[in-house]
Amino acid sequence: MTGKLILFSAPSGSGKSTIINYLMQQGLGLHFSISATSRPPRGLERNGVEYFFLSPEEFRERIARNEFLEYVEVYEGRFYGTLKSQVDAQLSRGEHVVADVDVVGAGRIKAVYGDRALTVFVQPPSVDELRRRLEGRGTDSPEVINDRIARAEYELTFAPQFDVVIVNDRLEQAQADALAAIRRFLHAEAE
Repeated sequence: MTGKLILFSAPSGSGKSTIINYLMQQGLGLHFSISATSRPPRGLERNGVEYFFLSPEEFRERIARNEFLEYVEVYEGRFYGTLKSQVDAQLSRGEHVVADVDVVGAGRIKAVYGDRALTVFVQPPSVDELRRRLEGRGTDSPEVINDRIARAEYELTFAPQFDVVIVNDRLEQAQADALAAIRRFLHAEAE
């Protein structure tokens, strides 16, 4: 049996991580995709567990060999990406793979896997509510919050391209909606 792929995207502050963590505890057989990064390990992070740690040169070589389903260079020499070989290995073991990717990356991965992949966009009820959430965290400067809001407005334009859009107005309802959508997807027969 081969697994399926569930791709989550959302603006920062939408509650995506909370929803994913909830889904991971629901006995659905979900497994996180292990991403690659060119940043050094932090704290007790281990290669092949939290991330695959590559040098910027190794990352660029793998890009040149077309080994990534998607990748992003956050700033000069700092890359994050999803290795095709890793996802394929997990899927071939029958694992249902969860990936947290940006809106462009979700589209790229969906194009490769087609109906074996479900794209899920978690959106806040409004941009104003998103701003309130980000300000309520108390972790970012006003400039960072403004940058995140501008990014969110851009990301929200991609929502119609996703298979499922979950509006996180009330967390419990958003979790229930996500769980129902994932269950439908996992139990649907391949056409």
